[in-house]
Amino acid sequence: MSEPYRRDAYRGGGTGPAPPRLVVLRALGLGDLLTAVPALRALCRAYPDHELLLAAPARLAEAAAATGAVDRLLPAEAPGRAVPRRIEWDGPPPDLAVDLHGNGPASRLPLRALRPARLFAYRHPGTPDLPGPVWREDEHERDRWCRLLGWYGVPAVPADLRLPRPGRPSPAPGAVVVHPGADAAARRWPAARFAAVARALGDAGHRVVVTAGAGEGPLARAVARRAGLPPSRVLGGAADVPFAELSALVAGARAVVVGDTGLAHLATAHGTPSVVLFGPVAPRLWGPPRSPLHRALWHHPADGGARPGDAHGDRPDERLLRITVAEVLDAVARLPEPGPGRDRETAGLARPE
Repeated sequence: MSEPYRRDAYRGGGTGPAPPRLVVLRALGLGDLLTAVPALRALCRAYPDHELLLAAPARLAEAAAATGAVDRLLPAEAPGRAVPRRIEWDGPPPDLAVDLHGNGPASRLPLRALRPARLFAYRHPGTPDLPGPVWREDEHERDRWCRLLGWYGVPAVPADLRLPRPGRPSPAPGAVVVHPGADAAARRWPAARFAAVARALGDAGHRVVVTAGAGEGPLARAVARRAGLPPSRVLGGAADVPFAELSALVAGARAVVVGDTGLAHLATAHGTPSVVLFGPVAPRLWGPPRSPLHRALWHHPADGGARPGDAHGDRPDERLLRITVAEVLDAVARLPEPGPGRDRETAGLARPE
């Protein structure tokens, strides 16, 4: 499905009765939200008369709205990757609650506290009264949540992940976006290597922009300085780049060079060519779809395992460190050139490896 799903959803203010509510828990980061887009859209199609409420961090409100599948965001978050203990909702019990957050009692309890008429979730021994399919560790995140809904009779298409093009211009059209940050050191390629890539791309005539999330300003500025880029080429740092600006930047970029983090999923959502660097977790679990638009770099472990490291570890994963500057530059050089021959609207929608 190449056309992003949208609906004329109930948003309050009418004179008729309130619609039934559908509450989804996905209280994680930007990449987590974007991998859940196919499942969210499937729920919209299956329950067009429901108001879909997404329990997620407040900072994701703009991104959630951009999916075209969320009517309202219920602020819900916890430190790190922990599960929120409570969903702030004092309205009537929802008709349906859906756990797209994890697998186990921790993510079921805040949903059950809402007293939904029905709850969709994976089977788990900690909640033996709930049916559901069996959880699989070795499964891509997009496929995981679509399979959950399919078990409950809601057809979902993992490739339905595109975002509409932003309505504002890019702050740096045609730039190569380099994003050195990640929320865990295990997925953070060394700054010196990102700088070497940025310098080489600049020397080759590309306009290079370095992006930073909240608190990543020193890292981004160090990369820019080593690459010989002026401070004006750094976007974000003190705070996240506002989503509308970030989305426009990525949608209009020549390419994105990034680790296994949210910006990689935003590139996939916009059909923007990307080079994504993986370490502790295999790209077949979190990577972009198989497509000439995307190149996932990963040094396979000898045992072929998909999770050979700790994705939230406090030091760069050894497999990530095996990726060289030359490999990244070669991958960027192999990305398709922009122009009418590259169909951003339909490319990149095959199933992942």
